[in-house]
Amino acid sequence: MTRITDAFKNLGGARSGFVPFITAGDPDLGTTRSLIVELARAGASVVELGVPFSDPVADGPVIQRASERALRNAVGVGDVLETLRDARRETDVSVVLFSYFNPLLQFGVERLASEAARAGADGVLVTDLVPEESEEFNSMLKRHGLEQIFLVAPTTSDARLRMIASRAGGFIYAVSRAGVTGARTQLSAEAERLVARVRRVSELPVAVGFGISTREQVADVWRYADAAVVGSALVAEIEKHAASPDLVARVGQFARSLIPE
Repeated sequence: MTRITDAFKNLGGARSGFVPFITAGDPDLGTTRSLIVELARAGASVVELGVPFSDPVADGPVIQRASERALRNAVGVGDVLETLRDARRETDVSVVLFSYFNPLLQFGVERLASEAARAGADGVLVTDLVPEESEEFNSMLKRHGLEQIFLVAPTTSDARLRMIASRAGGFIYAVSRAGVTGARTQLSAEAERLVARVRRVSELPVAVGFGISTREQVADVWRYADAAVVGSALVAEIEKHAASPDLVARVGQFARSLIPE
């Protein structure tokens, strides 16, 4: 039983999970540490902790700017792990590292798996590491007790879904639509169909993300999925209040406003 598994098993009644995303080092590492703790208190089931990268091609402008701000602070993988290790003094919320493969490769894959486990990470999601090329990375994570979270999209074939299901751990992240991350006024009906397809090949929880930015959208996703992921809307809130001394409290309040009763 991993912390991710426990997080989903402990959800009760009609409630599904809430998975907030933040970029580590935006606006600084001290704030990131406080935000991990605050988001856990606000009701996060899992926190996605983004590793800043100079070419985040799957991300929209809001998260791109967050990465740029973190990189101006020279935030690297080691800093992200140290921040998580420090946050573990106050919270046992499940945390998944969200990254592109390049910074992890530069850090060293075996070193990453070992140090991420010691820091208290529970899983890793690599946006641009395709499942066909992830076997070695997947095995390395498993040796250190970490789950690999995979992305699936409406365009993912049934054969590929089955392959992903055979390797995935923790939960499967269903992308609500094609394209980059970013808040949207409406969600695609394709997301619901995709979740149903995933359930036919896997018993893992399914989280839906990309474009979720309101309480109403979270509630809609909860009708058919095990969790809703909110990224750009939260990162935009951090950007909006970056100079405020009560940034952490404001972001925590915003996160609470997204969670249906």
